[in-house]
Amino acid sequence: MQRVAFVIYEGFQSLDLAGPHEVFHYTGRYECLVVASEAGLVRASSGLPVHASHGVRDVPPGSVDTLMIIGGTGVDRARDDTALAGWVAAAAATARRVTSVCSGVLLLADAGLLDGRRVTTHWGRERQLRDEYPRLTVDCDPIYIRDGRFWTSAGVTAGMDLALALVENDHGRDVAHAVARELVMFLRRPGSQSQFSVPLWSAQPSSDPIRAAVSAIQTDPGARHSIADLAGRSGLSARHLQRRFTAELGVPPAAYVERVRVEAARRALAEGDEPVETLARRLGFGTGETLRRAFHRQVGVAPSDYRDRFRGMREFA
Repeated sequence: MQRVAFVIYEGFQSLDLAGPHEVFHYTGRYECLVVASEAGLVRASSGLPVHASHGVRDVPPGSVDTLMIIGGTGVDRARDDTALAGWVAAAAATARRVTSVCSGVLLLADAGLLDGRRVTTHWGRERQLRDEYPRLTVDCDPIYIRDGRFWTSAGVTAGMDLALALVENDHGRDVAHAVARELVMFLRRPGSQSQFSVPLWSAQPSSDPIRAAVSAIQTDPGARHSIADLAGRSGLSARHLQRRFTAELGVPPAAYVERVRVEAARRALAEGDEPVETLARRLGFGTGETLRRAFHRQVGVAPSDYRDRFRGMREFA
């Protein structure tokens, strides 16, 4: 049984703990310990009381296989807890794997453990992390990043994606897939997926016809999505669709289609080696040049540069 120690403190984010804890627990292959400065009730930022089964004096730092620092609004105060910070530094020195969810990265950074490394966190903490720890390379686009034995993730549900990736790394895809099915999760969002994905950050349709059009685009970005095609799926005239779509989502259909296709291209570029020309045809761009122009317009870099940027995330150091 591999030992996973989840570090919490007053004001931690309960979902940052519960999500990854459930992922590890469902495998039946990990011993999960919830560790705080002192054993007992610890109150989450939402007010939810959680029982920490162990205090730092109860767990030898060298006994931890995977260390996971949980995020939350209380992390700034937790950095001043010398007993907790000292135990985190000692456990991280010998753990096979050191990880954080959301703002939990601040505890690792404060201990000097991440100097020179590439890390991520919740987008809302990006400026703080950059300003307080200039020796880190902060990238708050991906939902999680691996740099050697250090894994960092964005907040809340991204912690579950991170935990699934850790399980897959330990026990293979079949085990991770079984856990994802049990928890009704999508297996699995790649670490390179943006925190700023189109479904998360665009306005949501408010009527069934536009929902049908949006669903068709997101389900199969490479399909034909002309105004006529989308009008047929939504049961509206082309002119009516154009007007309703723009009013509900804030962008016209063609612009939305391009955004979704570019996001699909980002994932494919980060996770595989499919040639750009092939990728362009599969995702509905037609030609590699069309993909390159759209990609540069939205992302600001060429597809080849973007792939090189994330190539290291597919290589276990």
